Amino acid sequence: MIVGCPKEIKPQEFRVGLTPAAAHELVAHGHRVLIEAGAGMGAGFADAAYEAAGAEIVATAEEVFARGEMIVKVKEPQAVERSRLRAGQVLFTYLHLAPDPDQTRDLLASGVTAIAYETVTDAAGGLPLLAPMSEVAGRLAPQVGAWTLQKANGGRGVLLGGVPGVLPARVVVIGGGVVGTHAARVAAGMGADVTVLDRSLPRLRYLDDVFGRDFRTAYASGATTAELVAEADMVIGAVLVPGAAAPKLVTRAQLGTMKPGAAIVDVAIDQGGCFETSRATTHKDPIYEVDGIMHYCVANMPGAVARTSTQALGNATLPFALALADHGWRKACAANPHLLAGLNTHAGRLTYAAVGAALGIDSLPAAEALKL
Repeated sequence: MIVGCPKEIKPQEFRVGLTPAAAHELVAHGHRVLIEAGAGMGAGFADAAYEAAGAEIVATAEEVFARGEMIVKVKEPQAVERSRLRAGQVLFTYLHLAPDPDQTRDLLASGVTAIAYETVTDAAGGLPLLAPMSEVAGRLAPQVGAWTLQKANGGRGVLLGGVPGVLPARVVVIGGGVVGTHAARVAAGMGADVTVLDRSLPRLRYLDDVFGRDFRTAYASGATTAELVAEADMVIGAVLVPGAAAPKLVTRAQLGTMKPGAAIVDVAIDQGGCFETSRATTHKDPIYEVDGIMHYCVANMPGAVARTSTQALGNATLPFALALADHGWRKACAANPHLLAGLNTHAGRLTYAAVGAALGIDSLPAAEALKL
């Protein structure tokens, strides 16, 4: 198979879909790998490293898309990239279709077979291709939130860990999954007073057992969430419904109960955000203010640490990319129901029910798409 990897063109996106190590593995399996010139530079991977791995450097993205039978990326294809996709081609990347009707329509019109990292599952019910970036984003969230809290950036001017004689900042993390756990660990490590909210009692018991000395837990009822949000210096949104739009858990009216200059970090912004006032921002212009509350809603937070993120993502995606290249998408998905769960579009049909529900589009079960 010819596997193509273009340079990411979303603003301030420095990650790359394939590392030189991944390219070497694909070549060792007998596949051809096309890398757009300069695609890996943002993550610190020179073209020469790809050539040493056996990949071919091509001058333009157009050539990558035209020749590639499978396109491997990081972020969802932008409009110009979607215009280059075609039926019979496999796209393997993050998609986040539920809050993005334009992308969904374009993918359906192209006929491409699109497999989304964020909906591939594992035997434990986890999301193995989302987890690495959730870990990165979770660990980044307190760091960028602390920066947002600085007075020069419009924040309250509160030091996350405080100092002797001065109380630390109060941090509320909504969601106790991968993102929330890593965010809470780092915030607590920075000295903050941290509470994690979740609706799963088993998850809360786990967090209490493992991290009980580091941070507190609370059941995420509406009343408790409202009370803790009002007291917080920083609120981190870390809620995920796989493949679907994120639920809005903090309303604009609730902003009026918060401390002026408090910071919101919405890690769920890729799926539409879990705060009513969230809108996607970029690393170039990451924060904005609504009703006196500072919002950090960068849609590709892991892109800020591109080398770490690229390596972590590549470790997770490579086995699936090899399966798709070695066997073709039909055989690979038929043999692995967890990979099949990643199928979002094929031959002009939507194949992920949660996206269909979010956008009002009829969907076809992924297993049925194998027969098309």
